[in-house]
Amino acid sequence: MTAFADSHTVQIDGDALAAIDYCYEQGWAADGLPVVPPEQSRVLAMLAMEGRPPETILAVHPATGNECSIAHAAVNAVMAGCKPEYFPVIVAALEAMNHPDFNFHGSTASTGGSAHLLIVSGPVVQDIGLNADGNVLGPGYRANATIGRAIRLIIMNVFEMIPGISDQSTQGTPAKYSACVAERQDINPWPPLHVELGYPPEVSSVTVFAGSAFINCENHGGDTPEAVLGTIADAMANLGTYSPGQTVVLLSPEHIEIIRTAGWSKAQVRQFLYDHARRSLADLQRVKKITKTAPDAAQFVHRGKGPGDILVVPAGGLAGGHSTVVTSWSRGRLSIMQSRPIGVCLDC
Repeated sequence: MTAFADSHTVQIDGDALAAIDYCYEQGWAADGLPVVPPEQSRVLAMLAMEGRPPETILAVHPATGNECSIAHAAVNAVMAGCKPEYFPVIVAALEAMNHPDFNFHGSTASTGGSAHLLIVSGPVVQDIGLNADGNVLGPGYRANATIGRAIRLIIMNVFEMIPGISDQSTQGTPAKYSACVAERQDINPWPPLHVELGYPPEVSSVTVFAGSAFINCENHGGDTPEAVLGTIADAMANLGTYSPGQTVVLLSPEHIEIIRTAGWSKAQVRQFLYDHARRSLADLQRVKKITKTAPDAAQFVHRGKGPGDILVVPAGGLAGGHSTVVTSWSRGRLSIMQSRPIGVCLDC
């Protein structure tokens, strides 16, 4: 029995506002914003984008035991304002989040209050109009906004992760409303992410990451990879967000061009960031981030276990020396990012 009722479509009898109010009354507008009433024809159009039976389970919450079927996902995608062509991205994201290493429960219940960031790569970006350009983390694009919102509505409506009850986030983040970005390929000097992950060029991918802080890294003066990446590495290892967890780095085109001109590979970028995103044990002891006395307080510890714990993605507008660091939700390594091909059933 899921929290979201099986009779989850509504009829609209000429009064759209009354239908929206009805959704509020049912508790379906769980994020506080008005929703598109899940009228049956809209839900059926969403379901038509998925070849499996509507009752197929995409994800299970390990604590509540609630299951999200394709039908439940479709209803919430409608309410979030998605077009049917967005639905395969949502399905793939849910299947990725269902992997045990993602820690679906911890990342939805913890006091850390993570945002579930979706990073989309491949032809689907152009096909459905996802924004990879200016204001990539902000408003203005239906695909980004509604895909990310659909994931949050599912977390609240289907899995019953409700703020102040099962979601114990201390402060939360606006990214919990929606967090969906696309890789910008036209300025990318490296193979696209979906190809790097091992998928064919024609198969798009979505990567899910339980992110905590979204940190703007401004450097307009740096004209070498070392200068630009040194700024980013410092943000990755600041005392407030330091952990041995993973990191997503969204590199702006202006910073990408500096790195491209110097001929650096993505592997070199990751290695530099890993080498320089570090803190001494003495620093961590001083602010009580660690409690055990270290035999060598001058020893450095790095963010992540290696360069492979850093996901580097080109994204953003052409003007401005601003890149973004997204740090992991947990204080340790309790959630590992997961990827999934879009529109491909791996379990069929």
